[in-house]
Amino acid sequence: MTVDIAPLTSRIDRRQLRDYRRSLPSTVRPRLAGVLTRAVVLIAFPLALLVMWLVILDGSFFADEDWGLIVILFPLAIPPVIGVVVLVDAVRRRMGVRPYRLNGFADANGFTYEPYAPAPPLPGVIFTRPGQSSAFVTDILRRRAGYALEIGNHTCTTGSGRSTSTYRWGYAAMRLPVALPRIVLDAHGNNTIGRPRLPIAFAKNQRLSLEGDFDRFFTLYCPDGYETDALYLFSPDTMAVFVDEAARLDVELVDDYLFLYYPGQLATLDPALWERLLTTVDALSERLLRWEGWRDDRLQHSADLAGELPSGPGRGRGVARQGRRLSVKEDWWWVLGAAFAVFGLVNLIHDLIVGWLP
Repeated sequence: MTVDIAPLTSRIDRRQLRDYRRSLPSTVRPRLAGVLTRAVVLIAFPLALLVMWLVILDGSFFADEDWGLIVILFPLAIPPVIGVVVLVDAVRRRMGVRPYRLNGFADANGFTYEPYAPAPPLPGVIFTRPGQSSAFVTDILRRRAGYALEIGNHTCTTGSGRSTSTYRWGYAAMRLPVALPRIVLDAHGNNTIGRPRLPIAFAKNQRLSLEGDFDRFFTLYCPDGYETDALYLFSPDTMAVFVDEAARLDVELVDDYLFLYYPGQLATLDPALWERLLTTVDALSERLLRWEGWRDDRLQHSADLAGELPSGPGRGRGVARQGRRLSVKEDWWWVLGAAFAVFGLVNLIHDLIVGWLP
């Protein structure tokens, strides 16, 4: 596929940019009143308080070298620094350059562009992360013709209060011609200190070792009993495509989707990244057509036993229940920690009671 990267780097028509950014929602282009309010709270108020202290003390603490007071007042300088960062980011987003360029890139390459949307109800592991309190996607590009393809950046928040955590993933979703068993390829190239980046850890007994050097680049997980199907789907030439084109991307087959994940952003203004990504997607799309002939014999066998023999061109299509999902790794560390905590509390109470008794 020839990728037109000119809209990502070419000179911007300021009049067109001004007209385009007026159409952006406030979730993408923050309102000026909100930007100024945050700036006043984070910058002006702490600075005014600091100036007030300096006027009251008349600078005498500098002469007396009262470093303790300096340490107390120093935190007042932190909010203004944060405020400047927030203000610069808000001004940059209000300019609308990023969505303007991505919209032009999408139009030039047969995509539609949407700057912001609620998280789609997709079955992938990043979209179904346990404990999500909010989630949304930004910079979504969808192919207008050919095989269905969606590329975007997913952000989700888990927990609340001080325990809040935010996770960001770039993703590419390709629609498959047939539902397949759930298979996950954990790419070693994006792991940290040997730990997978994927939000869910899968049980180790579902690992399948493939031939050649494939295991150096990916760890493959497939449902128990579907090892032969995985070997059929990931033939040597298919494995070579994944190693050559997607070695830093986690891959997931689930239902009738193929997902590519990256712990960062995939929809960016980087021309080189777009060229690599779309080349990868095109190389994988050739393999999707080969998978259309796959059938789950277990599903057919279950239908025969139940006397519900399907007929017609869709006969035997789908995946049996045991092949639709993977078993999740059980994490027992928190159980052991809770057990030790309870044991320590019981002993403490026992010692207190014994100490009070005559």
